[in-house]
Amino acid sequence: MKIRFYNARILTMKDGEEIYEGEVWTADEKLSYVGTKPETITETFDREIDCRGNVIMPGFKNAHTHSGMTAMRSYADDLPLQEWLETKIFPLEAKMSGEDCYELSKLAVLEYLQSGVTAVFDMYLAPYDIAKCAIDTGMKFVQVSGINKFGPSVEEMEKRYLEINGKSPLSYFKIGFHAEYTCDLELLKKIAELAHKYKQPMWAHNSETRAEVDGCLERYGKTPTELMDSLGMFEYGGGGYHCVHMTDNDIEIFKKRGLIVVSNPGSNTKLASGIAPIQRFLDAGVPIAIGTDGPSSNNCLDMFREMFLVTGLAKLETKNASAVDGLEVLKMATVNGAKAMGLDDADVLEKGKEADLIMIDLHQPNMQPLNNIAKNIVYSGSKQNVALTMVHGKILYENGEFFIGEDPEEIYEKANEIIRRLSA
Repeated sequence: MKIRFYNARILTMKDGEEIYEGEVWTADEKLSYVGTKPETITETFDREIDCRGNVIMPGFKNAHTHSGMTAMRSYADDLPLQEWLETKIFPLEAKMSGEDCYELSKLAVLEYLQSGVTAVFDMYLAPYDIAKCAIDTGMKFVQVSGINKFGPSVEEMEKRYLEINGKSPLSYFKIGFHAEYTCDLELLKKIAELAHKYKQPMWAHNSETRAEVDGCLERYGKTPTELMDSLGMFEYGGGGYHCVHMTDNDIEIFKKRGLIVVSNPGSNTKLASGIAPIQRFLDAGVPIAIGTDGPSSNNCLDMFREMFLVTGLAKLETKNASAVDGLEVLKMATVNGAKAMGLDDADVLEKGKEADLIMIDLHQPNMQPLNNIAKNIVYSGSKQNVALTMVHGKILYENGEFFIGEDPEEIYEKANEIIRRLSA
């Protein structure tokens, strides 16, 4: 299908390129034209969309989430992380089936699309069912293994890596593990060996809480970052989720290994885990992406709120209102998220790249006047400004309507049925 977006303000997110007026064309899953309006147009289109001066830009990349946890939204609030996990979340998850994960992930997809998200870096149970959710809904899922001492086996993780990758351009699977504190040393060594076997980047929760870091120091005399590095886990890149309690040496390892930090300020704030040292990462040249974390610890899957919190909390922490510039935050939410997921063809708007884009509605009070559109998306934008979300060349959300092949009300009903059964 060929679609023409015209009368648009185009924010390509390419380095040094300002917003300009022009057009974006798509042909099936690719961008076929990005630029000013041509003098003559000989192309024929299946649909032409008048953007009315609204912004067309790359979709946001939610670089850390647990989509299937939508069942636990507001189910176990106002508890510290370890108590929240061990007394509420883990017992409920033990009852979940693959079908449950499939249905609950569809609920998350609706929220992603409404928030302008075109790809998610997802760590959760039942990866085959979540891969099916990606294909059925049209959302792009890059899954990472959450293996821990409770399962699955390293052999099963390898099987998933081989079987899920290559089946669909909407579904990918990465090697990783839940966290140091949920794995024993032998398991960590085997995971490192698998990453070396396939020359793959490594991803895991890292230094989310002070207790996590102190426990690792007590067990091994190393921080989680130092331990992973000593095991050779970062030979082929990767990074960490959260990275709140990081030493200078941890940051140096990230810089040396070319690793990416994925910050989750909403979840870290709600669980009182702390404030990630975002400005220190930037000063060291460590790239940062942004994720919402799961919908039971955040509780919403809203990239606008995360963008504001990333810069707002950094300004508070450093007592410097100029810390973490809004344009840098927009890069974190788009380009850097794509880099973290390995989606190199979905980072910026450019001919030949994947047609993963969103339209930001400027015809609303919070986006006026048009002093600095890009920064206003970060500081004033919200889900209400997302007029359209396109993933892989298909419009999945437009003007409040979803186009994922199922009535949202049915998805809501199934989600409520699941949590009633699980919590009974």
